Amino acid sequence: MPPSEGELFGARLRELREQRGESQRSLAERTGSTHAYISQMERGMKVPTLTMIVRLAVALECQVTDLVDVFTGRDLRKLVPKR
Repeated sequence: MPPSEGELFGARLRELREQRGESQRSLAERTGSTHAYISQMERGMKVPTLTMIVRLAVALECQVTDLVDVFTGRDLRKLVPKR
């Protein structure tokens, strides 16, 4: 079974955080979040809001697109219910 969108985002978040030598706790502090929430996002258990994605990008000193580029080329239409 392929990874879910949440798992893909979480893996990308973890990758960017680790590249910058940032701990989950320090990232949580810098985003006004909690260590538990960062952990849950990285494991694909929680889906962040757009506001949180922007906060993560600012804290990680990257572009929002760096966090969501894992979805490039994926067929996201399956996420939208058919009429």
